Amino acid sequence: MENFETFAIRTQTERTQFDEHSTPLYLTSSFIFQDAEDMRASFAEEKQKNLYSRFSNPNVTEFTDKIAKMEGAESGYAFATGMAAIYSTFATLLNAGDHIVSCQSVFGSTHTLFTKYFPKWNIETTYFKAEDSENVEKYIQPNTKILYLETPTNPAIEVLDLEFFGQIAKKHNLIFIVDNCFATPYLQQPIKYGADIVVHSATKLIDGQGRVLGGVAVGREDLIREIYLFARNTGPAMSPFNAWVLSKSLETLAIRVEKHCENALKVAEFLESHQNVELVKYPFLPSHPSYEIAKKQMKLGGNIVAFEIKGGIEGGRNFLDKIKMCSLSANLGDTRTIVTHPASTTHSKLSDEERNEVGITAGLVRCSVGLENVDDIIADLKRALG
Repeated sequence: MENFETFAIRTQTERTQFDEHSTPLYLTSSFIFQDAEDMRASFAEEKQKNLYSRFSNPNVTEFTDKIAKMEGAESGYAFATGMAAIYSTFATLLNAGDHIVSCQSVFGSTHTLFTKYFPKWNIETTYFKAEDSENVEKYIQPNTKILYLETPTNPAIEVLDLEFFGQIAKKHNLIFIVDNCFATPYLQQPIKYGADIVVHSATKLIDGQGRVLGGVAVGREDLIREIYLFARNTGPAMSPFNAWVLSKSLETLAIRVEKHCENALKVAEFLESHQNVELVKYPFLPSHPSYEIAKKQMKLGGNIVAFEIKGGIEGGRNFLDKIKMCSLSANLGDTRTIVTHPASTTHSKLSDEERNEVGITAGLVRCSVGLENVDDIIADLKRALG
């Protein structure tokens, strides 16, 4: 099986004696052993066997195996949430005194880890701006351990050149970690460009229907082994039920993401022509500053469109109040189109200067384009824009 859609559907756990066609749920906290030697050898890891669902579970293994195949990774571990995946990955690989170089545009909770919690353990982070990528080497210090980025970024939809950063990481012997949440492994595989670890919030497009939380880290076997040992002892494991849901979601990932991207491009083109929109950011619009990079490393442009409404914060609030069909939510990657205005909601406590530093302007709206008929999505946005 070499084709993405085929192994997304056909990668399954071994059938039980009941010859089920679809993988059953393994809702068990623990597993039994045949005798003392079986138990000893299992705990000594001389044989591969499920011991306890905090360590491994058939449903979680199936989900993780699928993501690892999709990303071209050697191994992986699945977590209760995307942030559990990110935190556990960093906590495993970093020691006191280590240093991170990261793109400034990162998810808000990741930023909080870097600025509030890691400094308590003498782990510092230096940010670079996406537009200053070519000068990233000047931020690398003797104690730098990790190079980290998202692409496309949240919520400004900046696109960073994975091949360039992969070469930088290799040159300086850094662990290169990429959050691939917005693209999914269907659109982009950072490991091809030198990433050592890829992380996802499976809550987003991987589930795709706004049902369950989940996270996953895949990559080099030696690094994942250390992450597994950390997680085994600290307990952020994915639940078997969520893994079962997410594994079934992966069977339709390709066809869903294709339609998301088709709708998103049409929405972006509409917004770009609207008189009350100052700027539109979408990777597959020729006007995007990193359009050529996006075309090189992404199959399609993703489902997230960012645009600047005239009228600043009040313009954004008015837009939200006039939305009828699209959902007002902080989630993304759902079947349903979702719009958010960060300056008046998720980032309202930041100063204008702080918001601008992470690419959140006063009138910025993030639209997670869903699977509704695109004419209905555009009609709702058109009504709200006035």
